[in-house]
Amino acid sequence: MRQSRTMSLIEATANVVVGYVLAIATQLAVFPLYGIEAALGEHLAIGGAFVMVSLARGYVLRRLFEAMRVRSS
Repeated sequence: MRQSRTMSLIEATANVVVGYVLAIATQLAVFPLYGIEAALGEHLAIGGAFVMVSLARGYVLRRLFEAMRVRSS
């Protein structure tokens, strides 16, 4: 069954949201071990920058693999 562009975007978004929460939790745990001090707002901003890149990456890769699947059928 073919995955629609909308479902690809929903899947990529869900993946990124879960990744964002994990990234913030990881930053909060790991940064202090390396002497990096950042306020919560800074953690959220850093994570936000990576969210945008991750969302685009996930969507493009999903569409690429879907196109490859359709062509091979």
